[in-house]
Amino acid sequence: MTPSFMDLYGEATKTAVGFFWKAGWAFVLGYYVSGMIQAFVPKGRLTPYLGNPGFKSLSLASVFGAISSSCSFAALATARSLVLKGAHFVAAVAFMFASTNLVIELGILILIFLGWQFLAAEVIGGILLIGISSLLIRLTFPSSPCR
Repeated sequence: MTPSFMDLYGEATKTAVGFFWKAGWAFVLGYYVSGMIQAFVPKGRLTPYLGNPGFKSLSLASVFGAISSSCSFAALATARSLVLKGAHFVAAVAFMFASTNLVIELGILILIFLGWQFLAAEVIGGILLIGISSLLIRLTFPSSPCR
C-alpha cells in the first residue's frame, strides 16, 4: 500500500522537528556564549589572552572553541564578539575553526562509530586547518586598517 500524502507529511514533520531538537542546543549555546561575552566582558579584557596572533592566543582560542561546541553561525557570532572585545582576528578565526572542527562531543562520536584513526585525523586536520589559516591571515591581513 502506498502511503498517503498526510502520512509522508507527518513523517517529514516528525523528522524535521527531531533534527531541530537535536541540533538546536548548539545554536542556543553558541548564541548564549556570544551574548555573555557582549554583556559581561569589558572591552580590552580579552586582549592579554587573545590579543595577538601568537601561539598562546591560538591555543587558548582553540581550547575555548573546542569546549564551546557551537554551530557555525553561533561560532561566527561569538568570534565577532571576541574581536569587538579585544581579541586578535587570527585568534577569533582559530576559535571559529575549533568550535566547528575540534568539538569534544563530535570527537567522542567519531571515536565510537568510526574508530581512533578517524578521531586522530579529525584532530590533526583541525589543528592543521587552524595553523594554515593563521599563517595565511598573518601574511595577508593588513597591519593597519585602511580608512
